[in-house]
Amino acid sequence: MGNRLTRLYTRKGDKGTTGLANGSHVAKTHPRIEALGEVDELNCLIGLLIADLSEGDSLKTDLQKIQNELFDLGGELAVADPNYTVIDAAVLESIEEQLDLLNETLPPLKEFILPGGNRPAASAHLARAVCRRTERRLVELAASDTVNPLSIAYINRLSDLLFVHARLLARRDGGSEVLWQPRGAHTTPTSEGTAHDENPTSGD
Repeated sequence: MGNRLTRLYTRKGDKGTTGLANGSHVAKTHPRIEALGEVDELNCLIGLLIADLSEGDSLKTDLQKIQNELFDLGGELAVADPNYTVIDAAVLESIEEQLDLLNETLPPLKEFILPGGNRPAASAHLARAVCRRTERRLVELAASDTVNPLSIAYINRLSDLLFVHARLLARRDGGSEVLWQPRGAHTTPTSEGTAHDENPTSGD
């Protein structure tokens, strides 16, 4: 494989535009560029989460696979061609299978939880929040431009998967999840509990 970049700066974007993979140029504030930026930020946060995990951690391999899939998704956005898609039904099915498998190992969630518990869990929650923002940007872009609908579905499932990762990581090494204590509740702050009958999730 040849060198992809021979020089880090080109000066071509100094006037506020940037090039897409299809050869066109758009403003750096274009919704497509905003969506690309969100995908990039999400990938960076997952990289930080990976760095928090120990060698041999099974989640590392899963997260590295997700990083590559996010790069593929970014390629879709950069090409901006409805005939070019990488995120397909098989990729979506794979992440759904992983989500179901991991979620089955957790007890039912009967209380809202707060981001935290330990550093890796907090990192997973931060990635999950940015994943939700990424989804909003993709939906916004899809309202006026070309977006692979399976990529939107993929990001939606990924936010749920990161939520499950956060729950798993918080419970490692004898740890526990940090539960929300509503204002005025006459309870002692705790990391476990069943104060409500609802079964809240990370999203839709």
